[in-house]
Amino acid sequence: MSPAKRKKKKNSKGPRQHRMNREQRLCSARDTDWIHKYAGNSIVNGYRKKYGVDILCAITELRNLGVVIDPKYEAQIRQSIEGAARAKNRKKTQTLQEEADLCPDSDNTFAYIAGYTPGGTPFGIPWDEMDDVPPWDERKDEIEQDN
Repeated sequence: MSPAKRKKKKNSKGPRQHRMNREQRLCSARDTDWIHKYAGNSIVNGYRKKYGVDILCAITELRNLGVVIDPKYEAQIRQSIEGAARAKNRKKTQTLQEEADLCPDSDNTFAYIAGYTPGGTPFGIPWDEMDDVPPWDERKDEIEQDN
């Protein structure tokens, strides 16, 4: 096969800037004089997008490069990140609580957990042996009389 007919392999590693470690990013920014050439409004977001880092990492590295970052701006960013983390945990806890409230005495194996062995293994009625009416349902007698 001639060299002209060979297919070129695609590079699926992503942009080079996104594969750099901190030292390489700082060197690249210094060597290309990126800070002085940047024409956007937010140097932090520009750095973050160019080098593929999170916003706190961008602030740290820009400080290492000699850029003055307003401490109020950094505090606002940190507060925003912490608020998002709290909201995520709150939502996760709420979801787990809702799942537990649906059927508190059951799990994936048992429809009703009657108790636990001394070793901590649950025992009870498995889902596949479950009747139409759960044995612990207080309305069981009423439902059976209707049938």
